[in-house]
Amino acid sequence: MMNRLHPIAGFVALITLVVFWGATLVAEVFLDDGAIRQVKALIVDGLFVLIPAMALAGLSGRVLSRGRAMPLADAKTKSMKILALNGFLIMIPAALFLKAKATAGEIDSLFYLVQAIELGVGLVQMRLVFLNIRTGLHLAGRTVDASSP
Repeated sequence: MMNRLHPIAGFVALITLVVFWGATLVAEVFLDDGAIRQVKALIVDGLFVLIPAMALAGLSGRVLSRGRAMPLADAKTKSMKILALNGFLIMIPAALFLKAKATAGEIDSLFYLVQAIELGVGLVQMRLVFLNIRTGLHLAGRTVDASSP
């Protein structure tokens, strides 16, 4: 069961991050403040999908790698720790802050500063999840090379 659950959770996490990031970028560049407000609210709602998906990916990965001494699995574990720290220390607080600012109609320089940080860290998060998925495929024998970036 974990062999099926783990990749699904990782894929859901990646897709959720991509949707959050893309919706933010589209709203900021092409749409009005009302759309920005709506996107920020939906992202906070979407955390109820992203957080369980990330947790499930991490926990199922831990179960799958239990008792194995594998450098690639260890790299995935290290990456998950970075993902969790970025998520809990930067991404979640930023999402809550941006929703509050947007809801209050305060789309100002501080909003855009935090938004820029969130977008930058979001790119890091997406890259780490993508690399973890690619490494997982390699560990499962479904790809040729997971060692190159």
